[in-house]
Amino acid sequence: MDKSPDAFRTISEVADDLDLPQHVLRFWETRFPQIKPMKRGGGRRYYRPEDIDLLKGIRHLLYDHGYTIKGVQKLLKANGNKFVTAIATGDMATMEAIMAANSDRHEEPKGLSHADEDQLLGKPKAKPSGRFFGFGGSSDDEVSIGKSSIGKEDRALLQEALFDLLECKRLLDQVR
Repeated sequence: MDKSPDAFRTISEVADDLDLPQHVLRFWETRFPQIKPMKRGGGRRYYRPEDIDLLKGIRHLLYDHGYTIKGVQKLLKANGNKFVTAIATGDMATMEAIMAANSDRHEEPKGLSHADEDQLLGKPKAKPSGRFFGFGGSSDDEVSIGKSSIGKEDRALLQEALFDLLECKRLLDQVR
């Protein structure tokens, strides 16, 4: 029997959905105060749908974009939970609205600046065009990931492809 989309999920269900071990979710609770699952008797955790969306955003930033925990903490503090959730879902309209609201306050955009490059693992190598969540990089020619490495041009092509896929997803979601 499947649960409704609004139903609370146990830690094992969320861990399976995110393809993460349960102890990682417990660890993230200690590092991200925004993650607040409801706890019942015996310490059993129940995650709300908005908690799950936030976890998906954090996972996406940490695992897919190479952010460190400290870097994601800064993004959450600067832009809020909705921004991180929008990144995970590919909701470009929400991300643009949040960034526009930040610029309306006459503040510097809340993405990572060159001074914060230490918050990224592997330092993405695309030119800092600001087109893809403000990701920029250094002038090194390649980034090492484990035993393999990705060249500057390949990294830029992959980021462009990801941007195009997110835009396609956004358009498909509008049609549904």
